[in-house]
Amino acid sequence: MADRDKILRYFKASGDEELAARLVDLAEHARKTSKFKVSEFLDPHGKNVAEIVAANFDGIRLEVNGGFANAERAKAAFVADGFGGTPDFGLVCYLVKWDKRYYTLGHRDILGAFMGMGCAREILGDIVLVAEGAQFVADKAFANYIESNLTQIGAANVSLQQIGPEELQSREEKVKVITATVAALRLDAVAAAGYGISRSRMADEIKSQNVKINWKEAKNGAQAVAEGDVISFRGRGRVELAEIRGTTKKGRCSITLKRYM
Repeated sequence: MADRDKILRYFKASGDEELAARLVDLAEHARKTSKFKVSEFLDPHGKNVAEIVAANFDGIRLEVNGGFANAERAKAAFVADGFGGTPDFGLVCYLVKWDKRYYTLGHRDILGAFMGMGCAREILGDIVLVAEGAQFVADKAFANYIESNLTQIGAANVSLQQIGPEELQSREEKVKVITATVAALRLDAVAAAGYGISRSRMADEIKSQNVKINWKEAKNGAQAVAEGDVISFRGRGRVELAEIRGTTKKGRCSITLKRYM
């Protein structure tokens, strides 16, 4: 028997109490009905929260599905051990096309079009650019709304067609390995090295809430960064602190970063 209050207290310090409460509700419902209950789309941090919640419930297992084979954003299903079927994640997959001779659209443009339609981020999974345009996964409950309203992205007219999950293509990420030295393992210093900008500008970007660490909003530039942490900078991709190699003779930290573009 899971202790709801204990789980929520655990997440209160990190500011994840609200998300954890929603996920606990799903787990409790799945256990009560001996069936399954599915969350909204979660980022990698949210998926970690779901794993911890599921681990605190006897007789409940967690399954995740974001459509794409290597999905970053995915729905989590809390499944009762007694449930013999396959959980329905309620996913719908799309290919969106535009005239590439005249328009160049990226992830940010497509996401912006969704937000402009009044869609919450939680109903949308990954967006992956492909040769024909872009593929994305969304919550099936919103399929009619999406199909009726996603007719334009920026100045470009677009066409939308449903595709099968088997047609989804895995994201191909370009990885740039960066070696650098920083005065300290502070977020502003490490992120500045990863994105090739000044530390003072990065500090301003952090203050403007344009930077996340491990998919959570960065607190401040002095926040410590550890090996394996992932930094994301709005519109500029992600940087992972892959390795802390040691200290130089001048007392600086020698690091290896991976920048995913």
